[in-house]
Amino acid sequence: MRWRKFNGELINLPIKQAVEDAIVQETEKRVKLKVCIGTDSQVKGEDTEFATVIVFLREHNGGFMYIHNEKTKTKYHIKERMLVEVAKSIEVAYELCDLFIEHHIEMEVHADINTNPQFKSNDALREAMGYILGMGFAFKAKPEAFASSCCADKICN
Repeated sequence: MRWRKFNGELINLPIKQAVEDAIVQETEKRVKLKVCIGTDSQVKGEDTEFATVIVFLREHNGGFMYIHNEKTKTKYHIKERMLVEVAKSIEVAYELCDLFIEHHIEMEVHADINTNPQFKSNDALREAMGYILGMGFAFKAKPEAFASSCCADKICN
């Protein structure tokens, strides 16, 4: 998986090492962090593009994020695509969760799924919530899921 910073700079370390380095650097500055992980996708012609973000929030002082994009020719129904987004977020959260536990950092998984039943993405809400909570992670859906619905969404567009 290739990751980059918001400014386009490639992260040449394994993502776990890059995240740990960021945590240590921020902790040394006495900054309290919270991490939100989310994925969004866009269908563009034959391609489906996924963007996964790791958003680091500095208490009272902005934040930064790491980004991973990937494209596939696979065709998905809306519910299936929403659950693939969640699976991509969980994969990253699972890889990094021991760092967050070790450093006492709150972490949430954000799903770009609408809580309003009038929206098609709502069909995946129950399964997504069960999947995320079942893995032991805190869960947020729209409108609170800014990592997926705002940050990752901007990267996909």
